Amino acid sequence: MTISFRTGVMSLAVAALFSTPALAEGSKLDEVLARGHLVLGTGSTNAPWHFKSADDKLQGFDVDMGHIIAKALFGDPEKIEYVNQSSDARIPNITTDKVDITCQFMTVTGERAQQVAFTIPYYREGVGLMLKADGKYADYATLKAAGSSVTISVLQNVYAEAMVHAALPEATVDQYDSVDLIYQALESGRADAVATDQSSLAWYMTQNPGRYKDAGYGWNPQTYACAVKRGDQDWLNFVNTALHEAMTGVEFDFYAKSFKTWFGKDLTPPQIGFPVEFK
Repeated sequence: MTISFRTGVMSLAVAALFSTPALAEGSKLDEVLARGHLVLGTGSTNAPWHFKSADDKLQGFDVDMGHIIAKALFGDPEKIEYVNQSSDARIPNITTDKVDITCQFMTVTGERAQQVAFTIPYYREGVGLMLKADGKYADYATLKAAGSSVTISVLQNVYAEAMVHAALPEATVDQYDSVDLIYQALESGRADAVATDQSSLAWYMTQNPGRYKDAGYGWNPQTYACAVKRGDQDWLNFVNTALHEAMTGVEFDFYAKSFKTWFGKDLTPPQIGFPVEFK
């Protein structure tokens, strides 16, 4: 009996419809689900990203990204085993399977993307300027207009002066060897503004309400994303889904609460209707 081409195609289509797609063999997703908890690589000394509370509990925005992923996996945000790692261990611990995923204020670069697979971004970092709330400068525009009269305190770095001058070309740049000292310079009047990561400034202002203000200008953007081992699309897709729905969907309230806690800012809920990420 001869089977027509059309009949054969229809038979294949029906078979495909009723078949159950399987995860890629050896997917990290299967492994994590079978184990019953997520192994998360992160740090413990950098507020507001990952640091210890007074009762020795790990907390911070990176840690909350782990909670989002664990809840998506198990319905329980606490099903996490933490691996406390230094910054230079972030990639090796992924490639050697010591961790399932790293969420540790990791800047996305092309060089790193050759070694690990990055998830969708969960934060956009940049440099900002913090002023005293009752200081003589109101905002970035007044700082820039003051030219060489302005002094900016910044953490000591080979790029510090060039970084500040990208925003304030004429400002005097005073470099200090600790974060505490750059804030002390502002408080004592030795500096008119502090220049550092916007997340750090947001955290500092949250801890000192009413005393400081954001100058309203940011530059030097960097993307923060979690990272997983290359070559496992199922695991990467799952993590991307969990993070995406935290920022735009069913877990938005958790993400927004975390953002408010660590950065002191209220997020606007995603617009209902056409998905904003495709506009």
